[in-house]
Amino acid sequence: MPDPHPYQALTPDLVLDALDAIGLRGDGRLMALSSYENRVYQLALEEPFEGHAQVVAKFYRPGRWSDEQIREEHAFARELAQAEVPAVAPLEVQGRLLHHHGGFAFSVSPRRGGRTPELDDEEVLAWIGRFLARIHSVGERRPFEHRPRLDLASFGREPRDWLLQHEIVPLDVQASWREVCDQALDAVGRALGGEDGNYGPGWRLLRLHGDCHPGNILWTPDEGPHFVDLDDARTGPAVQDLWMLLSGERAQRQRQLGALLDGYEQLREFDRRELALIEPLRTLRLIHYSAWLGRRWDDPAFPAAFPWFGSSDYWKGQVQVLQDQLEAMAEPPVVA
Repeated sequence: MPDPHPYQALTPDLVLDALDAIGLRGDGRLMALSSYENRVYQLALEEPFEGHAQVVAKFYRPGRWSDEQIREEHAFARELAQAEVPAVAPLEVQGRLLHHHGGFAFSVSPRRGGRTPELDDEEVLAWIGRFLARIHSVGERRPFEHRPRLDLASFGREPRDWLLQHEIVPLDVQASWREVCDQALDAVGRALGGEDGNYGPGWRLLRLHGDCHPGNILWTPDEGPHFVDLDDARTGPAVQDLWMLLSGERAQRQRQLGALLDGYEQLREFDRRELALIEPLRTLRLIHYSAWLGRRWDDPAFPAAFPWFGSSDYWKGQVQVLQDQLEAMAEPPVVA
């Protein structure tokens, strides 16, 4: 029998005990929130804490981040909140932001409501763009010391090598996938322009949200966006936090980008050369995503949620996706 996954020990009783151990007694109402990488729960408290009758507890995936890396995430979130950027930061409880219980590291944050923003609305995009500029203005103040960079080595080559070494790609697709993957990574390296495929000296790198897709933005009509889940905060180029908000055909993406940058450039200069990195960064994310699914396959939540992963059809689809990315990287970048 395989060893049980660590999250199988994370029962509702353990979650409530963890909160109780730091003085936050739940009233028994507990709801699991959508999250695959970590486990996140909304809890109602018997007594409000700093005015919060409900809190969100995030239990980090064991072995993913060190305590130092988690603390950098927390420090960045708190720095953003102190700069009045609407990023949801962890609460300080008993003098700490990071806690441990039952073999898990966890944090507690205030509950924030909201919905997915309407990304076809140019005013909404401009509003988000202004706040992204403010995030990046804070992000460029100092570097991360412990959290990694988003680069070709960590997001492209290492995931490719892991997938091949662990024989995740079926044999009938492996040769074609490896060939197109290598071609795609070579194209990414040329776009980044540095030695050994890393960033060339002309790129400005800073602390980022890192995973700024629409699901990580909570929108309210009165207050606008709240940015959540800095779990993937890394060092990289500013455009990484913009491109995942673009969708549709080229003309639609161009309009969306124009609205985002209209807001962004009201508060911070944007280097338009970074637009040439959108498709290379998308390519890295696609390769990294396949490896992310493979690495998490022992977590029972993943086979249930992604039953198609690992099939020959999935990997044939990935071959086509990477071929499409080669074509996209060869085209002129989208402009605004």
